[in-house]
Amino acid sequence: MSNQPTTAKQLEVQRIVDVLSKAIAQHRLRPGARLIEAQIVEALNANRNHVQVALQRLAMQRIVTIEPNRGAMVAQPTAKEAREVFTARRAIERAIVETITPDLMRRHRHRITSHLKGEREATNSTDRRAIVRELSEFHLMLGEICGNEVLSEILNNLMVRSSLIVALYQRNDVPSCQSDEHQAIITALEAGDNEQAAAVMIEHLDELEQQLALEESSSSDVNLRQALADL
Repeated sequence: MSNQPTTAKQLEVQRIVDVLSKAIAQHRLRPGARLIEAQIVEALNANRNHVQVALQRLAMQRIVTIEPNRGAMVAQPTAKEAREVFTARRAIERAIVETITPDLMRRHRHRITSHLKGEREATNSTDRRAIVRELSEFHLMLGEICGNEVLSEILNNLMVRSSLIVALYQRNDVPSCQSDEHQAIITALEAGDNEQAAAVMIEHLDELEQQLALEESSSSDVNLRQALADL
């Protein structure tokens, strides 16, 4: 039996999911921020029913919470959940780098080189949003390069949840993911040393987790129109 074609409604719901996820991943929407349907409808020129379905989907992914009489808000991961997300990332990202061959690295060389250049430019700037975006994109890029869609899909969810965790628990305002460590992973993968690449990745993720102060944090209101602009 063939798959049903993607409907216009499904595409529109996915658009809303993608925009909200990106806003959360880039720290435009902070943990605990209220997601008022009417404001999202206006900001994204969307149908209210589509927005409701998108929020429900994000709630299933643990990116949004929906509470009776309070509506939807960006999730606020607990310290326990934060540790569990990093445990999951270690397993998934190890599997990803173990799957990437030198041939895949050659095929994606232009994309990798371009990304690392953009990453270095971002980390040398003072644009925190650009730094967060580029450093996170590295991990997503490896997920796509490995060619395993299931691993990539799981990683996408974990990366958005990681952004919430960083927003809540990072000890300082400087993004902790480092470009030098990313280069070391790429160098190992190009040489076909997947064991070394996995070891560097695990050490990298361990360090990211250690830089979190896993205590509860408060949040403030946010301007949804501004947070969702240009996404």
